[in-house]
Amino acid sequence: MRPLVIGVLALVAIWLIAVLVLLWMGRRSIARELITLLPNLLRLFRGLIGDPRVPRGSKALLIFGAAWLASPIDLIPEFIPGLGPIDDAVVAALVLRHLVKRAGPDVVRDHWQGDPRTIGLILRAAGA
Repeated sequence: MRPLVIGVLALVAIWLIAVLVLLWMGRRSIARELITLLPNLLRLFRGLIGDPRVPRGSKALLIFGAAWLASPIDLIPEFIPGLGPIDDAVVAALVLRHLVKRAGPDVVRDHWQGDPRTIGLILRAAGA
């Protein structure tokens, strides 16, 4: 149990240091994207659910993904900074990968409200 706690604390420290270093370097937009990634993904999913270019089966998966992101029940508790969002990020990545293959990256880009560079990185990671 002790190694797990130490590992969690180390990851939290790394995440906080990354955000602080980005802020110190004047990279406020990147720090903000790191902090707001999951809320942006939730807004993306909500927009894609209403888009007629997205197939019905993919919309069902989007509803599941949005419910997962919005749910207070997680595999890893949200109160653990840095680790709490990991299960949300994995679900979001899997849903986005499916969506990019079915609806296309342009449809996803049309609904992204965060920094365009961030969705570019996400789409590349999803195989687009």
